[in-house]
Amino acid sequence: MGLTKVIEHIFRRFLPSPFTIAVLLTFLTMVMAFFFMEDTSGEGHLFKILSFWENGVWNNGLLVFAYQMMLILVLGHVLVLSKPVELLILRITKLVSNSSNAAVLVALPTLLVSFFNWGLGLIFGAILARKVGEYAKSKGIPINYPLIGACGYSGLMVWHGGISGSAPIKVSEPGHLQELMKDVPNSGMIAQLPESISTSLTVFSSWNLLLFAIVALAITLLVYFLGKKTEPTTIELKAYEFQSVDKKGLKGAEKLDYSKGMASIFGLLVLIAFMVQYLPALKSLNITPNMLNFFMLGLAVVLHGSFKSFLMAVEEAIGDTAGILIQFPLYFGIMGIMVGSGMINGISDFFVSISTSTTLPIFTFLSAGLVNIFVPSGGGQWAVQGPLVLESAMQLGVSLPKSIMALAYGDQITNMLQPFWALPLLGITKLKAKEILPYTLLFMVVGTVIFISGLLIF
Repeated sequence: MGLTKVIEHIFRRFLPSPFTIAVLLTFLTMVMAFFFMEDTSGEGHLFKILSFWENGVWNNGLLVFAYQMMLILVLGHVLVLSKPVELLILRITKLVSNSSNAAVLVALPTLLVSFFNWGLGLIFGAILARKVGEYAKSKGIPINYPLIGACGYSGLMVWHGGISGSAPIKVSEPGHLQELMKDVPNSGMIAQLPESISTSLTVFSSWNLLLFAIVALAITLLVYFLGKKTEPTTIELKAYEFQSVDKKGLKGAEKLDYSKGMASIFGLLVLIAFMVQYLPALKSLNITPNMLNFFMLGLAVVLHGSFKSFLMAVEEAIGDTAGILIQFPLYFGIMGIMVGSGMINGISDFFVSISTSTTLPIFTFLSAGLVNIFVPSGGGQWAVQGPLVLESAMQLGVSLPKSIMALAYGDQITNMLQPFWALPLLGITKLKAKEILPYTLLFMVVGTVIFISGLLIF
């Protein structure tokens, strides 16, 4: 049995759905907290744990965070379904001439788009890969279609280090760090936390941009080489139809829903308000979730050209947010138990005891990659693992921006192993996980080497 078949078999046999995993992790955390807490007075002890859990599930600040992440995914998806992006995809598709340049034409744009927005990159890469496959079939161009599908998924290995990365854009919000750490017991370090950590120190830092450029170049060269060396595959695809709006038979107020003028005015008002409100922050390269979502809202309405087209795209995109909507509160509950029971301090002390200021970012990277297999959500992972990362870093005097990006790198790289976020792509491309895994695993190895080297050098 090949390596990719073994991995696929393990995931199918031993990993239930992400929601079930979140429930099982909740049970496990409760059991650990029961034995970790100093007071072991039976039922009263259990009631305390349940209270910590309930407080975490309905943490107002984290629920806002969940909604912000949902909007990032939805609005990114909505942008892909607009007419201008459709035309861009079709223009790129017509440049395909062989398997190597097809792989490059899918991988590089997907990586660049995903750095801006992961929801946009995920669907953009999927549709681009599908249309490249259709074009190659219609023109009789031999390509390796599973490789092309893997290229369309490559953006998920750079997203968390990009502009829509959950951890770096959330810590750029004033007060988030204090909110995240306020209930950590016996932590005298909260007063030492900065009000916020600007994305100019994380996403837009010279070392992060350099690492992204190296990863993008390395993956581009790798897929070009793979396109040369791999055998073409048979492609059986029907034409993927972009959404269209039927404007026939409109009456009265219905015309407002289809009015390009109304949509353009509203979208431009949003963009003007965005510039007025956020221009100072833009100049300092400090991006927050609200900034990103406000900009994408205005841009999406303008690009769709009518409220009807925009809302149709929202309806199609909203299904992808089901996991965030229902799973995030469970992860917040896990964090509530860990904080309330004091587990965060114990785990943080353990990492500090086995680490140095040099090795802590590496341990953070590796642990984040492992956690991502079980918690396939960057936002959920930050809610659970963020306090541990912050406390460990402060105890050892490690740069907070570097520690946050170490978590981001680890979380994103094992997306190439964990097929959860590949499900939309697999549905659009009609490929199977085992077909793209051989290539995404190679992406993961290359990315791991680059990110660990970067954490050691910078």
